[in-house]
Amino acid sequence: MRKIFAKRAITEGREQAAVSLTIEDGRFTEVREYSEPTGADFVLNDGILIPGLIDLQVNGYHGTDFAHADDADWQRIARRLPETGVTAFAAAFVTAPVPTLAQALRRCGKAMNTPSYTTQARLLGAHLEGPFLSPAHPGAHDAGFFCDPEPGHIRTLLAAAPPRTLAVITLAPERPHALAAIETLASAGVLVSIGHTDATAEETRAAVDAGVRMVTHLYNAQRPFHHRDPGVIGQTLVDARIAASLVLDGHHISSQAAAMAFAMARERLVLVTDAVAAAGVAPGRYQLGGRSIHTDSGRPPTLANGAFAGSTLRMDHALANAVRLGLPLLDAVAAATSRPADLLARPDLGRIKVGAHADLVWLDDNLDTKATWIGGEPAFANPASRIAPPS
Repeated sequence: MRKIFAKRAITEGREQAAVSLTIEDGRFTEVREYSEPTGADFVLNDGILIPGLIDLQVNGYHGTDFAHADDADWQRIARRLPETGVTAFAAAFVTAPVPTLAQALRRCGKAMNTPSYTTQARLLGAHLEGPFLSPAHPGAHDAGFFCDPEPGHIRTLLAAAPPRTLAVITLAPERPHALAAIETLASAGVLVSIGHTDATAEETRAAVDAGVRMVTHLYNAQRPFHHRDPGVIGQTLVDARIAASLVLDGHHISSQAAAMAFAMARERLVLVTDAVAAAGVAPGRYQLGGRSIHTDSGRPPTLANGAFAGSTLRMDHALANAVRLGLPLLDAVAAATSRPADLLARPDLGRIKVGAHADLVWLDDNLDTKATWIGGEPAFANPASRIAPPS
């Protein structure tokens, strides 16, 4: 049994002063307001304690792209992510031939079934961003590998790995066979998201009717909004059935675009990093799905043609940026914890409540990570965090 006392915490979607958490076998067994840290193993006298952060789009980290990661790389990335407050994540793969992506799913399935250490972020499955995307909005993807989501391709991907390995797939719903593919994928428990698309508002609405539940990095690589042709952006902002992920790194979208999303879809937003191999390391040249990308300090990674290629954003910084841009703290925390968990049908993650996995992050007053616990076990502690000793 382990006990954690925090003078400020967010539990069950509300902020509390002085909370005591009891953890047994990696899960919360008691969550209660309590003014004294009697018997606590960890005493957190400042900052704020929140559920561990969940990132649904991590292409790579600390120099390694998941497309080329070996077994040791998977574990190393999972060990480093808690430094950013992330306790669970989906490994993202950009466009490649369907057989290559099927192999990626098999490797992801193997990593999910490999015994992990408590210091590792939980691997929730794969996020395939492609190959069923629009050549009108390729972004950093190799459009030469784009194709239609034909039934055979969908069967290949679903059969490639154990259930739940394919956690998220991003596609363009205007492609032939897309609506049938959406229905098949959604019925198999996959979170289907719209992205890299030239879809109209009507095509977007039809996709949501078929089972789409999210839009990937809203505003980026999508049909632009127009008052007579609102496209996927307009439909997403007014359709209460669909969530929208945002990359809040200060470059992918403007503060005004963020404010519009906050105002119209506050309770449906999900924060993601779209982090690539260049995240967490010095600027330089790295790989994204076999394509060379380059980073300069303070700028997102780019291809040689200048197109953005993911980000180097930390998840705790995404949370801080959301608050700085005007999103209330409770909404920002939900967008990085319970909301992505709910989209993956994981009520055992992303919240501090009895029965949930005891994944936690302690943030300072600037919302930077001070310490992280996974299943109640310490996964990261900033040397300057000054966790008070038990009373």
